[in-house]
Amino acid sequence: MTTIPAEKLNKLVSRWQAIQGELASGADAESYAQLSKEFSDLDPIVGTINALRQAQDEYAGLEEILDDRDADADMRLLAEEEAGGLWSKIEDLEHQLKVQLLPKDDADEKSAILEVRAGTGGDEAALFAGDLYRMYQRFADRHGWKVAVLSASEGATGGYKEIIANVTGKGVFARMKYESGVHRVQRVPETEAQGRIHTSAATVAVLPEAEDVDVQIDEKDLRIDVFRASGPGGQSVNTTDSAVRITHIPTGLVVSQQDEKSQHKNKAKAMKVLRARLYDLEREKLDAERAQDRRSQIGSGDRSQRIRTYNFPQGRVTDHRIGLTTHQLHLVLEGEPALDEIIDALTTENQASQLAALEESGA
Repeated sequence: MTTIPAEKLNKLVSRWQAIQGELASGADAESYAQLSKEFSDLDPIVGTINALRQAQDEYAGLEEILDDRDADADMRLLAEEEAGGLWSKIEDLEHQLKVQLLPKDDADEKSAILEVRAGTGGDEAALFAGDLYRMYQRFADRHGWKVAVLSASEGATGGYKEIIANVTGKGVFARMKYESGVHRVQRVPETEAQGRIHTSAATVAVLPEAEDVDVQIDEKDLRIDVFRASGPGGQSVNTTDSAVRITHIPTGLVVSQQDEKSQHKNKAKAMKVLRARLYDLEREKLDAERAQDRRSQIGSGDRSQRIRTYNFPQGRVTDHRIGLTTHQLHLVLEGEPALDEIIDALTTENQASQLAALEESGA
C-alpha cells in the first residue's frame, strides 16, 4: 500500500530492535553513547512505521467488510465512512515517514556561529545589522538557547559594523541555517529630514559550530600575530599585546579577536570562529560536488543571495526564495513566532523539493 519498500522499513525496525538489545545487555561507555544516539534517531521513525502499519491493517479489515456482499448494510456504511478517514491518516503518515527518511544534514543538531555584517547603506546598514542581531538574540532566548558574543565592532551611530556570536543549544543550526544571505531593509532613517525611504542591507552567515573531530587544524598551517587592542579611532585600549590575529595559510582565512583582555581567551575565541569557517568551507565543497542535489534545495549557503526584504512603510517581510510575505514585520524583528513561521515554511519547502527530487530519480 505504501510506496516505500517494505524491505527498507523492515531493516530499520530490525536495526532498532538490535540496538535495544545491545543497550539492555550493557554496552561499554563509548559504544553506549553511539548506540543511544542512533536509537534516538531511529525511535521516532520506527514509531511512524508502526503507526502506519497499524493503520494499514485496520484499513485492510475495513476493505474485507466492503468486499463482503453479504455484510450488513449499516456495517458497510460505517466501514465506508471509517475507511475514508483512515485513508487520509495513512497518506499523512506515509508523507511523515518520507520526510523522516530524507538524508539528514549532519550539522543540524549542532550549535552555530552567527555572523552579522553591515552591507550597503552606511550608518543605516549598521543600525539594521543591530536590529537583525537583536532579532536573533530574542529568537534564541525564546528557544532556550544561549548567546555569547565573540567579537563586535559598533557602528558610529549605533548598531554594528560586524558582530559574531556563538549560539549554543540543540538543533540551533537546523533552525537558523536558512538565515544565511543578504537581508534588505526599506525604511526612513532617523537622520533623513525629508522622509525619503532608503534601502540598506546587512549580510548574515550562520555556520555550524565545529568540534576538533570535525576539523583537523595543523598548527604549522597557522600564523598567529598578537597586537594591542584598539578602540574607536584606533586609540589603544590595552597596554598589553592581548589582541590576536590568526591566519590559516592554506585557505587565507583571517580571524581577529580583541574583545577579551586575555590573549589566551582571544585566541580561543578566534580558533572557534576559524574552525567553524573551515568546516563551512568543507561543506561548501561537498555541496558543489552534489550540485544537482543542491539545486533541489533552498539556498542556505550563498552569502551573496538576497533572501529577504523588511519593508517598514508597508509593515511587511518578504522572503524571496519561496515568495512568502507576512505583514507582521515588528513581530518578526522581535523574534516572535512570526519568525518561526517563516523558518517553518522554508523547511517545508526544502523537504518538498528533496522529496520531489528523490521521486524523479526513483530513489
